[in-house]
Amino acid sequence: MYNIEQTRFGYQITFAGNMDEAELREWIADSRSVLESSPETFGILVDMRELRLLDDDEQELMREGQQLYRKAGMVRSAVILESAVLTLQFQRLAKESGIYDWERYINASDEPNWREHAEEWLIEGVDPDYRR
Repeated sequence: MYNIEQTRFGYQITFAGNMDEAELREWIADSRSVLESSPETFGILVDMRELRLLDDDEQELMREGQQLYRKAGMVRSAVILESAVLTLQFQRLAKESGIYDWERYINASDEPNWREHAEEWLIEGVDPDYRR
């Protein structure tokens, strides 16, 4: 399952459960449509607290989607996770897709104020990695 919402900082994307190739392709198509009317620059909060690990083909589609958002004007993203293994998977994907420098990872199980820290990063550029 996925959901794309417009917010004051740009977009919030929620991914949950087992995302198969068909659903990821649908997300990419929906994203293209949403991004046609996006602001010149924007931030993205990606809530992956309930997402399951992606297989190789699904990871390729996720990289494609990440690059789509970056090319459309994404200046920062905050990824909210609860799984150490999923965090490692998405850090690698971000490096491969070229968005790693603009992305921060927040473990919601360790950080009760994860939303506040994510929005400070997206709106003001306050790096959550340096808050600790």
